[in-house]
Amino acid sequence: MIDRRQLLQSLALAAPSVLGIGAVGQALAQEARAAHLIAANVCQLTPRTTEGPFYFDPRLMRGDIRDGKRGHPMALRLQVVDAACRPIEGARVDVWHCDAQGNYSGYPGQEQGDMRGATFLRGAQMTNQAGRVAFRSIWPGWYRGRTAHVHFKVLLGQRDLLTGQIFFPDRFSRAVFDQLPDYARASTRGRIFNDQDGIARRAGQGAYAEVTQVEGGFDAAMVIGLAGDRAALL
Repeated sequence: MIDRRQLLQSLALAAPSVLGIGAVGQALAQEARAAHLIAANVCQLTPRTTEGPFYFDPRLMRGDIRDGKRGHPMALRLQVVDAACRPIEGARVDVWHCDAQGNYSGYPGQEQGDMRGATFLRGAQMTNQAGRVAFRSIWPGWYRGRTAHVHFKVLLGQRDLLTGQIFFPDRFSRAVFDQLPDYARASTRGRIFNDQDGIARRAGQGAYAEVTQVEGGFDAAMVIGLAGDRAALL
């Protein structure tokens, strides 16, 4: 059984991620650093995608959303900006996703039974002056017909400014699902990856996080670009 150190070593030998290839990726990364953005998807409007059937608001303002759930550690860093790449302060960002075995908290009929009353892998944070929030979580698992993803909402007061989903390079998901015991399943029937997921295909590269290896896990970062001017949004 491979351990996390071996997993990281195997990923280091794999192909580069989809958002960091060649001169274009390097130029975007340099532009992002100059603009103090956390990822290289510079000034792209983040696509709106379906909310899905598993949203509820547990009213948990917290950065650590794990609730003891086992899985490969992931730091999820998001930055909310307007169409001109100016940060949006004071917006609420909600995130939610399934656990390593494909279960969502708060709902019956999950892979491992009735999850009503649970709040694992859900939480919210308010953006700071730089438009940033950060969450401590685990790499999301999979369930039948969906690639690995994280749901999010950006709200200002009661206004839903954007509901979307965050996707990840397949090479990370394949390594995690195939090699780590927390993600082991009796059958992989119904498991798909990005190119087979209709929602991921329609969303395109503007919905992908940049993933890097850090000590003890992964760091996933994405800039969420909202349509419109900051003054109008606020």
